[in-house]
Formats: sequence, C-alpha cells, structure tokens
Amino acid sequence: QEEKLQDTMKITAFVLVMGLLVFTALTNSVSRYVQKIWETSGYFWQAKWLKLYYFFEGREWSIFLFGAALVPNLVFWSFNGILMVADVTGKPAFITRYRIQLGKNDPVDTKKLQQVIHTVLCNQFFGSLPMLMSMFYIMKWWGNTFSKELPTFHWFLVELSIFTLIEEILFYYSHRLAHLPLLYKHIHKKHHEWTAPIGVVSIYAHPVEHILSNVLPVMTGPMIMGSHIASITVWFSLVLLTTSISHCGYHLPLLPSPEFHDFHHLKFNQCYGVLGLLDYLHGTDTLFRQTKAYKRHRVLLSLTPLSESIPDSPKRAE
Repeated sequence: QEEKLQDTMKITAFVLVMGLLVFTALTNSVSRYVQKIWETSGYFWQAKWLKLYYFFEGREWSIFLFGAALVPNLVFWSFNGILMVADVTGKPAFITRYRIQLGKNDPVDTKKLQQVIHTVLCNQFFGSLPMLMSMFYIMKWWGNTFSKELPTFHWFLVELSIFTLIEEILFYYSHRLAHLPLLYKHIHKKHHEWTAPIGVVSIYAHPVEHILSNVLPVMTGPMIMGSHIASITVWFSLVLLTTSISHCGYHLPLLPSPEFHDFHHLKFNQCYGVLGLLDYLHGTDTLFRQTKAYKRHRVLLSLTPLSESIPDSPKRAE
C-alpha cells in the first residue's frame, strides 16, 4: 500500500515537473518571438517617440498632457461614440442581437444619455485633470518618465502586470466600501441608476467616487513604478477601453466578456472587482457562478450571440 502511494507520488511529481518545464519552454519561446517582433518594430516606435518629443520641444507638461489625457480620452470617446450611435439608433441592426439584457435600452433614452455625457465630461475636466496635475509632479520626481529611450517590451509587461494587480486591489475594496448603506445612498447610487449599463456609464459617477474608485486605482501603479509616459499612455487607454467594454451592454465577438460587471449592475451585491480574483477569494461571485451569465462569461469566437447558444432558463409561471 505504501509502495503504491510512493509510486503514485513519484509519477505525480514527474508529471508536474515535466508540465512545468514544457510550460516554461513554451512561455520562453513565445516571449522570445514577441521580443523579436518588438525589437524589429522598436526602432520604428523609438523614432516616432523622439519625433513627438522634439515636436513638443521637450516640454514635459505638454508631453504628459498629450499622453496621459488626450490620447486615452480620444480612445474613450471614439469607442463610446460608436456605441452611442448603436444605442440611440439601433443601427447597425445586427448589434442588438448581442445585447446582454434583452429588451433594455432599446433604444437608450436620449435625455438620460445627455445627463450621463454631462456628468462624464465634468468628471474628466474637474476630477481627472486635477489628479493628473498632481501625478505629473510625482512622475517628474522619479526622473525617467520623460526619458528619450522607451522601456523594453519585457519591462512593460512587468509594469502592466503590477498595474493590473494594484488596480484590482484598490478598485475592489473601494467599490465594496461604496456599497455600504450610507456611502451607497449618498455617493455610489448615482452610478447604479443604470441597472443595464452602456459604455459611457463607465465613468458616470459621483465626483468623490470618480476620484477614489475610478482614477486613484489606475494612477497608483504608474506612480509607484515611476513609469515612462509611453507606458502610462498605453495603460490609461487600455483601462478606459476595457471599462467601456465591461459597461457597454453588448457581448460582442472577439471582445472581452462584459457579463461579469453587467451582472453587478443587475444584482448590486455581486462581482465588485475587475478581474474577479478578489471576488472569488471573498465569495462575492457565488451567485454569479450559479447563473447562465457565468457560462457566457468568455470571449465570443463566433457570430452566434451567447444569449442564443446559452439562453437563460425560462421563468416559472406564477
């Protein structure tokens, strides 16, 4: 009996070690391949960065404003502009098939949408911009944010991983704190006016919530790492794009699944985080995992909407 147990343990250890070695080898191969592509295109991006740097004559505030504010917000409004056309007009018609909460926001109330746009613009100008000003001086203190040399691809991946982890921690706990009755009533309730969210609602929030829960978790990583403005630009753009997708209300082909956060707007007390890691550890995704929405929570790789291939169970007649 003991010999069988030892043999089983040896086989298990062997399989695990070999699996780890194969995984490491594959990871290194992919990493080297991507690194070669990065190095090949690196000269191109380095040249473009230097051209931009000299265009602004090395004025760091102008470079920071361009990279940390203008580019990410152009990404945000371009993506959400397309979504808003679909939300208001229902065109192109096929997009409504991918709606998560069927029958809602079909079409979106234009008066409510105008209110959202007004609040979002106020948050960007009177919330995000002052925070960026303070961030600028912190980044200057680090000294390498405006370096003429771009960061390496590997270092950028390290930064991106750290940024994501920090955002997950800060957003999860600040968001869950905002659901306490007193804070929810006076602050977070504004964001939850939309039980079926649309993309631009991602930063439709009380100004206090916008600063503490939307802006600070995203800024903290780059400030701790003393990141290059190029890394900050890519990170801010990715964050605004992914949060728009998670609020957009459509589960579109090839895009990240928005089912997780959409379920939070529907049920309020589930799915507080971004990645879902802390929700799993704290058990705040238990109900979500029991639903069809959880089964649909994956990247759609076909043109058939997941609401059709994995439909909700029919409601019981009362």
